[in-house]
Amino acid sequence: MATLLDQHPAPGHPGIEPRWTRSDKDGVGTAYSALSRVWFTASRGGLDEVYYPTIDRPQVRDLQYLVADGQTFFHDSHCHMESTHEYLAHHALGFRIVSSDREGRYRIVKEVIADPHEPCVLLHTSLEADPAWLPRLRLFVLLAPHLEVGGRGNHGHVAQTPRGKVLTAHKGNTWLALGATVPFVRCSCGYVGTSDGWQDLAQNYEMDWEFDCALDGNIALTGEIDLRQGPEFVLGLAFGDSLHSALVALTQSHAVPFAEHRDRFVRQWQRGAGHALVGRERLTGDGGRLYEVSHNLLMAHEDKLYDGAMIASLSIPWGESRGDEDLGGYHLVWTRDMCQSATALLSVGHDEFPFRALIYLACTQREDGGFHQNFWLNGEPYWRGVQLDEVAFPVLLAWHLRAANALRDFDPWPMVQRAAGYLVREGPATPQERWEENSGYSPSTLAAHIAALVCAASFARERGEHATSQYLEEYADFLESQVEAWTVTTEGTLVPGTRRHFVRIHPVDVDDLQPDEDPNRGVLLVRNRPPGAPAAFPAKDVVDAGFLELIRYGIRKPGDPLVEDSLRVVDAVLKVDTPFGPCWRRYNHDGYGQRDDGGPYQGWGRGRAWPLLTGERAHYELAAGRDVRPFLRAMERFATATGLLPEQVWDEPDRPEARMALGRPTGSVMPLAWAHAEYLKLVRSAADGQVFDLIPEVADRYSRRRAARLLAPEIWKFNRQVRAMSAGRTLRIQASAPFRLRWSGDEWRNAHDTGSTPTGLGVEFVDVPVALGQRTPIRFTFLWTDVGRWEGRDFQVIVSGPG
Repeated sequence: MATLLDQHPAPGHPGIEPRWTRSDKDGVGTAYSALSRVWFTASRGGLDEVYYPTIDRPQVRDLQYLVADGQTFFHDSHCHMESTHEYLAHHALGFRIVSSDREGRYRIVKEVIADPHEPCVLLHTSLEADPAWLPRLRLFVLLAPHLEVGGRGNHGHVAQTPRGKVLTAHKGNTWLALGATVPFVRCSCGYVGTSDGWQDLAQNYEMDWEFDCALDGNIALTGEIDLRQGPEFVLGLAFGDSLHSALVALTQSHAVPFAEHRDRFVRQWQRGAGHALVGRERLTGDGGRLYEVSHNLLMAHEDKLYDGAMIASLSIPWGESRGDEDLGGYHLVWTRDMCQSATALLSVGHDEFPFRALIYLACTQREDGGFHQNFWLNGEPYWRGVQLDEVAFPVLLAWHLRAANALRDFDPWPMVQRAAGYLVREGPATPQERWEENSGYSPSTLAAHIAALVCAASFARERGEHATSQYLEEYADFLESQVEAWTVTTEGTLVPGTRRHFVRIHPVDVDDLQPDEDPNRGVLLVRNRPPGAPAAFPAKDVVDAGFLELIRYGIRKPGDPLVEDSLRVVDAVLKVDTPFGPCWRRYNHDGYGQRDDGGPYQGWGRGRAWPLLTGERAHYELAAGRDVRPFLRAMERFATATGLLPEQVWDEPDRPEARMALGRPTGSVMPLAWAHAEYLKLVRSAADGQVFDLIPEVADRYSRRRAARLLAPEIWKFNRQVRAMSAGRTLRIQASAPFRLRWSGDEWRNAHDTGSTPTGLGVEFVDVPVALGQRTPIRFTFLWTDVGRWEGRDFQVIVSGPG
């Protein structure tokens, strides 16, 4: 049994403000084992976040080695050593990290893996030094627990066990145990910034403090390795739901030789790495290296308790500026990012995870058919916004799995039906677009929305529900017919001579029942702007490349003059030329990114260039019949030495004092699963000579889009009460309950009563024909037949000449 020591507590102090480790610009990578429930991210200095028991629960902020000689120097791995790193083996996410003294006196060689079966991270460590220096060196390990996703309220103890002292920490029901295969000479628990081991060693290069415990604070644990037992050992960091279970996991791990662990770890990875794309070495510029790493990283982002659940990234952006109140980081589920990753794995022949992902999403869908903006693995929402593209993407994933004949015995129709109903009821304006900031009419959201409805229609038709299928297609036609009317300005000023182009978003309030749908008007409020900087801009002069999603799914053709003109504006405003290739910012005036001085984003900054947007542009260039190799090469070059793609790269001249270099990672999230997914799909698309995400049913329907546009109905519903329409079309009036429509086209001289038609989607509708010669308004009201109650007010739609 273990005994928690408490005779010598650290001086009472909660510690300085807890901060997560930054998303390291020099990050090494992410790793996990196939059977245990622990993940970690490695940096040049050691470990950053460690996640347990699920992939959305970071429990450790930082683990690193410290070196001192007791007289003249003290070094920490992050700040005072030069590091190199490489993968332990082909197709395996384990790492060999070498941290060297800048004066050549010593180096620390670490091989880092997760135990193949236990919730334990293992670091095989060797301190190598000149024989004259080795006896003088002292090696310490420093661990900063952030248990249960927070630095506050952690409790640390030194535990006495039959095998020697072990450093432990707990918070709630989560415990960790840190120990080595050689003893600790001394141990101490302290509060960060006041009584931790780093502060102790920095004072006089000696470990003077030996506090048995540090309670209820932001703590750090320090242990001195007994190098008299030899300079080679294995450090283990184990987790459990009690002290006993954490110690058992640690002891089990240490009882097996590291070489056996490593061999089993590598074999587990290599068993899952057989999804190769024929010809990929020919298509890529790095012999398929980023392709392999991207595949493995996406696999590593799936949870092992919640099958099919995948987070956006095993990292926390700008962690040094984030406190305990920033719980989420990117270790949450976004359905958009998750579906991008699942589709990417499907594109390289891996259908197991996409299948699990679809089932997980079907079980996580809200009762109304929507999805929360993001959520923990257990489905609990974190941010409670709504993005219509995130409702659409699971439908697209279901379509892809059906096309791959990979649905097995799972029927996605209930999920598809509810999602389609939600899109029809709640759209067309989205409360947030894909950049999670503004409401309105977004080209990228509309693209996913339209494509999903056409896919849902194909599922309904397959089931013999032809009326529902027809309704969904006609609603998609309505959206498609309005894309330019809602999202293309004719008064642009960004590029002389190009006044007509797509905008990023036409802002409307989703609670405005009669929104102004003219994209030449409207003011866009941009979030995350620096203090005192303008935040309101004419929406017609804020652009992104989200309209390329219209080509991606087949809604618009490549080479369309409007698309090409819009790309000229995007390139003039957002393109960044780097030594590694072209990259693009999200949109002009973006404030989400590194500050101008190179400092971290702190609620404001400047949006930098995103490598995933290079991949999106490449998909368009492929569709347009142009060479995609420069874009593939650029994405490969944006990756770090171990193949990690960052969310953002620095887009200005180098700032050495801030460790910022043009085209290299900023402090944003890394790796970004979405970026790796985009690269995988790009390789597959280049191999096929066709965009993998293209949906034939969508492309076939809208290759005849002029006819579809003329036939599309105009839609009136309570959350979009259209003011006017052109004659010669059908006015479709819909509501979420059965009704009888009383309507007139001649100022109530003649009234018509028409019962609503159900759709099977929680929507009922009545079609009112509007003749070419109609000039008087269509007036109408509702009798709610379920309750026998009149609406008690009239509505109208003004009719103009044919459009």
